Amino acid sequence: MKQYWNKLADKQKPLLLFGCAVAIALVVTVLTYGWLKQSIGSQAQARETQAVVVAAVDIPWGTSITAGMVKTTPFLKESLAPGYFADPAQVVGRTIVQPVKTGEPIFETKLAPTTVAAGGVAALVTPKKRAMAVKVDKVVGVSGFIHPGNRVDVLVTISKADRANHPETKIVLENILVLATGTELEKSGRQEKPSQVDVITLEVTPEEGEKLALAATEGKLQLALRNFADTGSVETKGITIPSLLSKTAAPEKPAKQSTARKSAPAPSYTVETIRGSKVTETNFK
Repeated sequence: MKQYWNKLADKQKPLLLFGCAVAIALVVTVLTYGWLKQSIGSQAQARETQAVVVAAVDIPWGTSITAGMVKTTPFLKESLAPGYFADPAQVVGRTIVQPVKTGEPIFETKLAPTTVAAGGVAALVTPKKRAMAVKVDKVVGVSGFIHPGNRVDVLVTISKADRANHPETKIVLENILVLATGTELEKSGRQEKPSQVDVITLEVTPEEGEKLALAATEGKLQLALRNFADTGSVETKGITIPSLLSKTAAPEKPAKQSTARKSAPAPSYTVETIRGSKVTETNFK
């Protein structure tokens, strides 16, 4: 009987090994399938896209957005920063406070608060500051190189009544933000045709506004364009004509040598007088 069972076990051993192999293969297949499914799901989730509102055209700052200015474009969801919009209706009617290029996403940080109902310069002014416009010419306006977003220094040249021959120039405002640039028509006489005058709008504090108003009224303004990275302040003493010319005075001319001829010495004569044995000499010139 024992031999019978041994023979039966020997015959069944390959079947048992085959069954174990099949079971192991099934387990490996199930685990592999689960891993692949999880990996594919992770990749699909990582590449998930999101419709984002972007500018359909270049939108300058101060503009109130209309439906034709925006559209939606798919972006990888993982690449998006907070503050984006998915529905164009969310931004229509809002005011842009930073320029937006075509295809650039519109974020909340580029929009004025929802309480601002209209566009224009008023939407760009920082709280507790003011917008003031000054008239400039091509020289004062740095030949048209000043644009919104630039920063400038304001210089003024004043000629007082008691110092008409000694005008003074001084920097009165520094690192002032340019909000807008443009032109307006000005007519200086009844018979003269209106001419275009450049106008630059600056963002100032109330105290800076007082300085700017006085400088524009009493003197001539000059704007100096600053580098974006230069935010430092420089204290100057101002300049007047005497101090401007103090180190550039013409050198003194050397004294001319006299060309007059020296008169020849007068001839001299000697007379000897003999009195007895005594001889006396007398010189005459």
